Amino acid sequence: MNGTPVKVGVVGTGKISGIYLENGKRFESYDIVACADIDMAVARARAEEFGVPKACTVEELLADPEIELVLNLTIPAAHGIVALAAIEAGKSVYNEKPLAVEREDARRLLDLARERGLLVGCAPDTFLGGGLQTCRKIIDDGTIGEPVAATAFMAGHGPESWHPNPDFFYQVGAGPMFDMGPYYLTALANLIGPVRRVTGSARISFPEREITSAPKHGQMIQVTVPTHVAGVLDFADGPVGTIITSFDVWAHNLPRIEIYGSKGTLSVPDPNTFRGPVRVRLAGEQEWTDVPLTHGHDTNSRGIGLADMAYALRSGRPHRATGELAYHVLDIMHAIHDASREGRHIELTSTCARPAPLPLDLPDGVLDE
Repeated sequence: MNGTPVKVGVVGTGKISGIYLENGKRFESYDIVACADIDMAVARARAEEFGVPKACTVEELLADPEIELVLNLTIPAAHGIVALAAIEAGKSVYNEKPLAVEREDARRLLDLARERGLLVGCAPDTFLGGGLQTCRKIIDDGTIGEPVAATAFMAGHGPESWHPNPDFFYQVGAGPMFDMGPYYLTALANLIGPVRRVTGSARISFPEREITSAPKHGQMIQVTVPTHVAGVLDFADGPVGTIITSFDVWAHNLPRIEIYGSKGTLSVPDPNTFRGPVRVRLAGEQEWTDVPLTHGHDTNSRGIGLADMAYALRSGRPHRATGELAYHVLDIMHAIHDASREGRHIELTSTCARPAPLPLDLPDGVLDE
């Protein structure tokens, strides 16, 4: 790459930080040089575990002139606050999803970053993995013809059986749509573009949930957000999509994502992963065909969006996991809930560009030709 690696500071060293810190050693475009957390003991432990040079307070990290880019891995309710503080400190920022809890906070963040010439990026970056990039190539090559419809399903029975601190999954800023919807909606935006209108229905099926995981086994969670959300998406280019996200389903036989085209159907892998399988069944065929992956980064590559953004900081080219893409996804999720509450279609005011596809044959850890 051109120039020295971008110096990155991590704010929030909870569970998700492990894979980012591990993968930080894979990518050539950035170096993680500091960890910060409201619990300094946790920050120090993470820094020691992954060989990060410094553990510090959030205030110290934001004041460090060496750090150009903040990786914001705080809880959803803090995403907007921490990201805005990073921008005000003169640093670009890459958030875990969602970009912020409320649209207004996300918009304020993007506007201030633009004023100050800084970049905003946001997870998920799974659409840059080998599986979804292969799907993108299939669509761009016209293999299934013109996309006319899509379905997306994420259904399970919630994280209280396995997550050590599942409470926040049932509070504002989470729920199945805000927690898992970004993977599915980002994948769809990458494959067939932005959405212009939505409607939907949502409900809280069980007002209380019992935690069955350690260490909070037996404690009860008061549910404050819908746990079964069904949406209909009218895409700007014409396709009609259906999405269901649910924490209320014990078992199902639904696909993850399917794209229906004028010449055939594309079966898309789990958008919460970077791998396949990718399958196609064209008009007149009796069987599905497994498609070999055309792109690399097909293992757990969280941080690839951060790496791509670091290239953008050095080269000036656009990055792919942009704040505008994340804002459009946030807008869609809110609009589906709004539509259920108000009993109508919602015309979206946001949009985004389809991210540029990755080049073929990139070595692991490299994002530019």
